[in-house]
Amino acid sequence: MSNLLDTSIEFLKGVGPARGDLLRRELGIGTYRDLLHFFPNRYIDRTKYYKVNELRPNHSAEVQIVGKVVNIKTVEQQRGKRLVATFIDDTGQMELVWFQGHKWIKESLKPNMPMVIFGKVNWFNGVFSMPHPEMEALEEHKQNLRTAMQPVYPSTETLGNRGVSNRVVSKMMQQLFVETQANFAETLPPYLIDELKLIPKNAALFNVHFPKSQELLAKARFRLKFEELFFIQLQLITKNLIRKHKIKGNAFTTVGKHFNDFFQHHLPFGLTDAQKRVVKEIRHDIGQAAQMNRLLQGDVGSGKTIVALMSMLIALDNGFQSCLMAPTEILATQHFNGLTELAKPLGINIKLLTGSTKTPDRKIIHEALEDGSLDILIGTHALLEDKVQFKNLGLAVIDEQHRFGVEQRSKLWKKNDIPPHVLVMTATPIPRTLAMSLYGDLDISVIDELPPGRKPIQTVHRTDGSRLKVWKFLKDEIAKGRQVYIVYPLIQESEKMDYKDLIDGYESISRDFPLPQYSVSIVHGKMKPAEKEAEMKRFAEGKTNIMVATTVIEVGVNVPNASVMVIESAERFGLSQLHQLRGRVGRGAEQSYCILMTGHKLSNDTRTRLDTMVRTNDGFEIAEVDLKLRGPGDLMGTQQSGVLNLQIADLVQDREILQVARNIATKILKEDPTMERADHAAMRHTFIELSRKKNIWNYIS
Repeated sequence: MSNLLDTSIEFLKGVGPARGDLLRRELGIGTYRDLLHFFPNRYIDRTKYYKVNELRPNHSAEVQIVGKVVNIKTVEQQRGKRLVATFIDDTGQMELVWFQGHKWIKESLKPNMPMVIFGKVNWFNGVFSMPHPEMEALEEHKQNLRTAMQPVYPSTETLGNRGVSNRVVSKMMQQLFVETQANFAETLPPYLIDELKLIPKNAALFNVHFPKSQELLAKARFRLKFEELFFIQLQLITKNLIRKHKIKGNAFTTVGKHFNDFFQHHLPFGLTDAQKRVVKEIRHDIGQAAQMNRLLQGDVGSGKTIVALMSMLIALDNGFQSCLMAPTEILATQHFNGLTELAKPLGINIKLLTGSTKTPDRKIIHEALEDGSLDILIGTHALLEDKVQFKNLGLAVIDEQHRFGVEQRSKLWKKNDIPPHVLVMTATPIPRTLAMSLYGDLDISVIDELPPGRKPIQTVHRTDGSRLKVWKFLKDEIAKGRQVYIVYPLIQESEKMDYKDLIDGYESISRDFPLPQYSVSIVHGKMKPAEKEAEMKRFAEGKTNIMVATTVIEVGVNVPNASVMVIESAERFGLSQLHQLRGRVGRGAEQSYCILMTGHKLSNDTRTRLDTMVRTNDGFEIAEVDLKLRGPGDLMGTQQSGVLNLQIADLVQDREILQVARNIATKILKEDPTMERADHAAMRHTFIELSRKKNIWNYIS
C-alpha cells in the first residue's frame, strides 16, 4: 500500500498531467498520499432539496435544487462579460451566473437535461440567481458515493476558474478510495487504540472524507488529530533524548564559593519559590555530562537575570566562562549594568562587547577571554565574530532567542570542543500549547510569580475625548517626582505617517508640558544610536520627565522611577506588544499605571485585546488570548511556524488532545526509547518514514 500511495497524482483516473500540475502548484498535492491527507475544512448538510418557490430573499445558506437549464446567453457588462443561464423546476425559474470560465461552462451545459445545482442564492432586481453553482447530472448524482455530510475542501481562485470545483475534488477522492480499496496500514499500537477508544485508521480516513453521520465524523477527526499531534510529540521528545545522549556537556559537579557566597550574603532580596524551583532545575541539568538546553520563561521583572547570574556562578565554580547574548545594544548594556551591580562584592571579571566597543577595549577583552581571566562576557551579535575566542565557554545564556537565527546560535556552540550548556530566556510568555509544539525538544522552566513588594500595574482604557483628564493625571504624577513614557506605534509600511504622528505628538506634548517646569525626551528609529543612547540616559538619570518614543523602548529600558506608560493608538498594537510595553513600568515600589489611548471606533478583536489588558497582568493568560486571536503562525513569526503546518489539528482548539498526545509519547519513550517492542513496529515504521520527510502527513498511512 505504501508504494501505491507514492504514485504521482496525474496517474489517478480523471486527473491527467495538466490537472496534476495545477493541484501541485495550487495545493501542494503531488501524490495519492497528499490527496488522501487533504482534509475538508467544513461540511454541509446535503440531505435537503429546495424548490425554486421555497427560496427567500434573505436566505444566506447554500441550497441544492433539482431542475434543468433551458437557455444560455452572454451579457455584456462594464468590465468583460457574464454568462447567464435560465434554470427551471416545476415551481418557477431563476438564473445561474458565471463571471469566468465561460468556454468550459458552455461546453459542459446540456439544455433540458435533469440536473442538481448547489450554491449560494442572491436576490437582485426581483430575480433569484446563483453565481458559479456546482452542477451534476441527476443520474450521476444518484449513483455517487453520497453522504449526508458533504465535505467542503479548501480551494483557490485559480482552481475555481479552471473548473476544479469542490465536486471535482470529491470525485477524485472517491476514485482514490476505489483504487486503494480503502486499505490503509494502521500506525498506532493496538493497546493505544483500545485505551483511547480510537476508531481504526481505515474507518477514520473514510469517515473524514465521506462521513456517514455526525458522530462518526467526530470520531474520525479525533483519531486523526490525535495521530498528527502524537507523531509530532514523538519526534520532539526523541530529538531531546537523542541530544541528551549524543551531545556531551561539561558536568558542573561543584557548587562552590562564588555561588554560595552570593546566595548566602549578597542576594538583594529573597528568591521567590518559582526562582528557587528554576535554579534547582538548572543545577540538575548542568550537573549532567549532557548539554543542557533549557527555555526560561518569565514575565518582565520576574527575576530571570538573577537566575542567569546564579547559573553563571556555578559555571565559574567549575572553572568555566559564561556569556550572555542580547538582541540589542540597549538590552546588552542593561544586562551588563545589572549583573555588574549584583556581582560587585564577588570580585569577578565581567565585560561588555557590542558593535560600538572601541578597538583598544576589544583587544583587552579578546586577550582576557583567551587567557581565561575574563569570567563573564555580555554582548550583542558581536559575540559571534570569529575573533571572539573563549578559553573554555561553559554556559551560553541567550535573551529573547526568537530574534536570533539558528545559524547565529550554532556559531556559539563552535567556540568550544564540548558545546556549552544553553539557557534561553524570554519575557514573551509562550502559551503551553505552543511551547509544547515549538520548543517541545527543549526543557522548559517558568518563573510564574513576581518578587515581593511589586504592586500590580493598574491598566485603564481611555479614548481621545478624555485626553485633558489624562494629561492632568500625568502632571500630578510628575509633581510626585515620577516619570512618564508616551509610546507611539511604529508599523513598517507606513513609517512616514508614523514618524509624522510621533513628531506631531511630541510637539503638542512639549506645548502642554512646557519648559522650564517640564522636560521632554524623544527617541525613534531615525536617530543615530549615540543620540538614542544619550536621550535614554537623560531619562534614566531623571533629567527629563517624559520620554516620547516609538516601540524601540519595548525591550530593555529599566527606569524604576517611571510609573506611567501611555500607549497612543493602542488599537494598532498586538496583545503581546502591549504587555511588553506595560512591563517597562512597575519596576519600583510605587504604584504604576498603564493608560491605553484609542479612538472611538474599535473592532471586536481590538476590544478583546484592550479588555484583556485591563483585566489581567498575567503574561501567560495574555499569551493564550493572543494565540486565540492571531493563531500560532502569526504569534511566532513565520520562520518559527514550520512545525505548526498542521493539516487537521488546531493548537488552540485541540489543547487537551495535544496534552494527552504528549503524555502518552513521553510514557512510551520512557519504557521503550527506540520503539523496538513488537507491538510498536507499525509506530516505529511510521516514525522512521516521517523523520525522513518534513511533512508530518506524508507518512501517516
